[in-house]
Amino acid sequence: MTRLMSGVFAAVALAAGAYAVNGYNSQTRLPDLPLVGAASAQEAEVDTSTITEMVIGAEDAPVTLIEYASYTCIHCANFHKGVYPQLKENYIDTGKVKLIYREVYFDRYGLWASMIARCGGPEKFFGISDLIYKGQSDWTRAGGATEVIDALRKIGGIAGLDKDRVEACLQDGTKAQTLVAWYQENATADGVESTPSFVLNGTKVANQSYEQFKALIDAELEG
Repeated sequence: MTRLMSGVFAAVALAAGAYAVNGYNSQTRLPDLPLVGAASAQEAEVDTSTITEMVIGAEDAPVTLIEYASYTCIHCANFHKGVYPQLKENYIDTGKVKLIYREVYFDRYGLWASMIARCGGPEKFFGISDLIYKGQSDWTRAGGATEVIDALRKIGGIAGLDKDRVEACLQDGTKAQTLVAWYQENATADGVESTPSFVLNGTKVANQSYEQFKALIDAELEG
């Protein structure tokens, strides 16, 4: 359970998508969006235990890698197009690494994308995430909010989700507010200030090349 100002969801829902393709070096800094409303805002209780952790890899893998990423972060997309497939093939699929994916929300577009990715449940989550990242340059630039959300609906359809299910997911305001609170809770606990960021067996590490990740993971495996 986390305490949250009542203006959180409204702030994210109304925030412009200005951070969708901006970045600094190999990471995107978390913007100073008013995710927690003014001090005078009424507080509300949000139960973040209802949010499912999205995990890929063996439950008993010796190495746990937590990824913090935003669907509107260009560096996150680059990671998922380049480094992630190699990590998956050589470490996740072989039972050496368990990856936990945690969304970060810069803007309403990233929140909507997250709700589409989660709409298919854990079984479809990583596949839909791949589609979202592969098409990032298209859907983030589709136009205004209406065009962007229509593009995300199409991704849901490509993933095999029916229209009614997609609409139900997008209209779930309680889920959206809880996701924002969950993101804040996790990011605060792990000191996340940019995306993509990673926590490797309890130690925070920055975005880097596959070779650098490989060296860090191998060191953990060697004990």
